[in-house]
Amino acid sequence: MILYVNGDSHTAAAECVNNHAFAEDDPQYWMMGRVPHPDNIAHSWGKLLSNRLNCGFKCEAESASSNDRIMRTTRRWLEQQAHDIYRTLFVIQWSTWEREEWLIDGEYYQVNASGIDDVPESHKQKYKEYIANLDWQAKTLEAHTKIWQFHQELKSIGAKHIFFNGNNDFSVIEKKQDWGTSYIDPYNPMCTYNHIVSQKCETVSPTSYHYGVDGHRTWAQYLTKYIVDNRLV
Repeated sequence: MILYVNGDSHTAAAECVNNHAFAEDDPQYWMMGRVPHPDNIAHSWGKLLSNRLNCGFKCEAESASSNDRIMRTTRRWLEQQAHDIYRTLFVIQWSTWEREEWLIDGEYYQVNASGIDDVPESHKQKYKEYIANLDWQAKTLEAHTKIWQFHQELKSIGAKHIFFNGNNDFSVIEKKQDWGTSYIDPYNPMCTYNHIVSQKCETVSPTSYHYGVDGHRTWAQYLTKYIVDNRLV
């Protein structure tokens, strides 16, 4: 079996054992680019979960990722590894609803409402307008629709999967869907990764949103129980 994980910095284990989000932040690994730092990913909840399940491990998470990127790269893996679909468990962590992926001159950019994203000069004004006109309610509904469609897509090809929310939730959604065991209660704010881990662990620093080894161990334990209780493997 293969455990495939995707998500943002919570899955990429940013700052887990050092202060790096990407491999390229460390002079020792700068040639690896924006993939997770090797020392951090070794202690990530995904790696710990794969050890518990005694299976192979593939991580395509990227810090600051949008959900558009998560879906795009997961689809790419599905196309490239079609022969492995039936022996793969996909565990996907969804990022915050407002993040977007922009394709500019053949390069993908991840943008959010922080106001500090680096986009080409040609898109500076678009970025300002994106922040100024952000409609959180509309973004939440859009994310819910896209993720439901992605769930149906995976279900149609027999890809076993588990979704969970990183920080945001869908509690404001009126028309709720039946996800079965494929989504850890997306409508309950107390079932997000951040809420559950924060009950037992502190972030690596007062100014950080990321957790250390204890946080990743806590989430790996939670997922293991969820998988066993629901007989997902």
